[in-house]
Amino acid sequence: FIYVATDNMRSSEQFKELNNGKEHVAVVKLDGAIMPGSDNSAENMNALLRLAFKNENSNAVMILANSPGGSPVQSALINDEIERLKQKYNKKAYVVVEDVCASGCYYIAVAADEIYANQGSMLGSIGVRMDSFGFTGLMEKMGIENRSMHAGDHKAFIDPFGAADEEGRKFFKERVLERTHEQFIQAVRDGRGDRIKENENTYTGLVWLGDEATENGLIDGLGDIGSVSRDIIGTEKLRYYQTDKTIFEELLGDISTQTASKLALLLSTMQ
Repeated sequence: FIYVATDNMRSSEQFKELNNGKEHVAVVKLDGAIMPGSDNSAENMNALLRLAFKNENSNAVMILANSPGGSPVQSALINDEIERLKQKYNKKAYVVVEDVCASGCYYIAVAADEIYANQGSMLGSIGVRMDSFGFTGLMEKMGIENRSMHAGDHKAFIDPFGAADEEGRKFFKERVLERTHEQFIQAVRDGRGDRIKENENTYTGLVWLGDEATENGLIDGLGDIGSVSRDIIGTEKLRYYQTDKTIFEELLGDISTQTASKLALLLSTMQ
């Protein structure tokens, strides 16, 4: 049965062609961390966005977002491509947030014409961070000596096994983190315009729930994928744009992910 079924199933590209003649809202999912080499890299996301905007039967493009953020560079590349595609195809872009759209995700979202979320969605985190730590106290207690070598006075300024290089950390904060933060802030101001109501907390890295995010202008209102497509865009037909899979793969889904989720649920309920 499996052999006969798989032998006769169409590819996802063939399946898509069946719907090409129908007007629709083109939906691109942004789900998870934004990192190079991932499904949410600029390379993958921008390729899907180009297909979504290019299709003459797509009335608008919607990004369904559920991401804590990630790489500022990847986020900026996706932001830039959304702006370019909006101008090229004269189509509007919308972002609909599910659970969270923070940091790099919000960097991407502000390129959209309008942003909507649930009242319990978390949004914002307009800031930049780099994590580090130090083991020197523990190493001293255990009699461990750091014998690493480097050329360049500040080459090892984030070495967790060496003493803190305050001069190197200060340079990195001012010349990298703060300048990246300024780029993020400018992207928000360019995208949101006079809709955003800036105050002393806007760019501190804090997050807000959807109802407050509406009040302070981080988003345009409350809504979900159905209400936005139906009431805002005016087209109920949705079409998802995603990396190519066979129909068999789409029906089965990601077996390993689903198995892990069910196993975690089982373990969490065991007494």
